[in-house]
Amino acid sequence: MLATGLFYVALPDDMSAGPPWLLLVVVTLLLVPTVVTQRTGHRAANEAFGYVVTGVLTAALLYAIGRLVTLLPAHREPPIVLLRAAAMLWFATVLVFALWYWRLDAGGPNSRDQRRHAGEAHTRGAFLFPQMTLDVETLREHCDVETHWHPEFIDYLFLAFTASTAFSPTDVPVLSRWAKVLMMAQAVMSLATIALLAARAVNIL
Repeated sequence: MLATGLFYVALPDDMSAGPPWLLLVVVTLLLVPTVVTQRTGHRAANEAFGYVVTGVLTAALLYAIGRLVTLLPAHREPPIVLLRAAAMLWFATVLVFALWYWRLDAGGPNSRDQRRHAGEAHTRGAFLFPQMTLDVETLREHCDVETHWHPEFIDYLFLAFTASTAFSPTDVPVLSRWAKVLMMAQAVMSLATIALLAARAVNIL
């Protein structure tokens, strides 16, 4: 989450709602109660703060992409600045949607951790990860797990990365309708940021 906030700091002033450092400060302040509630076992409050932080990052991302779209035909920013902004927003899109997938899949991280501690396998969720189809012996040999495999944040980050590069899931079938809607939104935002905005900026050079 802090990494996403850092991307916004590097954006031009015209693409930020307020000072460039404002989002990073807001996210940092919201992360404090998020971490505290997670460590003290207040699951409901932790999930609420988590949704608020992710929602703030999403709103900032949508605002920045909208500003980039309006600034591009106005020729107010140098082409190299637009290229850098497009790259920053592409990476921010990957991180924001990875957070959404991680937070929403199979009841969220708290529910997944609870099932992990109970010794239950990850057999339900919005995504069919390849590890979910493997037997225990194969998991022990190739995935370095003793009993049951459970997705970590890196798995959702990889999922979001491939969705932004291929504009579709690659090795992870999408089972839930809400996940399909999110993936479509991510593909549209990535396409607008890279294929349209960056290409336009290159033509201006």
